[in-house]
Amino acid sequence: MQASPFTAHPWHGVAIGPDAPNVVTAFIEIVPSDTIKYEIDKASGLMKVDRPQKYSSLCPTLYGFIPQTYCDENVRVLARDKKVVRGDRDPLDICVFTERSIAANGFLVRARPIGGLRLIDDEEADDKIISVMADDPLYANIQSLKEMPQALIDRIRHYFLTYKDFPGRKQKVEIGAVYERDEALEVITAAIKDYDSKFKGV
Repeated sequence: MQASPFTAHPWHGVAIGPDAPNVVTAFIEIVPSDTIKYEIDKASGLMKVDRPQKYSSLCPTLYGFIPQTYCDENVRVLARDKKVVRGDRDPLDICVFTERSIAANGFLVRARPIGGLRLIDDEEADDKIISVMADDPLYANIQSLKEMPQALIDRIRHYFLTYKDFPGRKQKVEIGAVYERDEALEVITAAIKDYDSKFKGV
């Protein structure tokens, strides 16, 4: 089979993977050394600059999203929180721990979910799935969030509670829940259903 001369759209043109939700494909927008917040342009699929990071806090993991997911009504229902009135209507975010240092963004990686954080941002559920890179030997025996060093989880919590702050203005973001692997798989499944409903009419 001849390869396509066109690059697949990272959100719509990349498969989530045959072993989802247990192992998923993740598209990485940010690496820990980035001082710029990058994200895909949803219309074109190209990477764009969202904003410079205003403070010195950097994302402690690879960070991106799971292709062919969308956070809407099914994700909202799972939040079980009266403060959440909708999903954030974006692809489902994912953090990926790995032993290796990776210098550039814009790539795919297989990730194994172990838990998640439910951020509440302006009444929207903005879940962050926490995962480890599949086949990374350092994390091979990690199956759940409670098995991770607490210091690493604290870094992720701090980053997401402060990453939208600007000098002189504090953004109100809170963590509604910290959950383990089983609920993370439920959130991924809900986001797949939301994607299918929104984009495939299923």
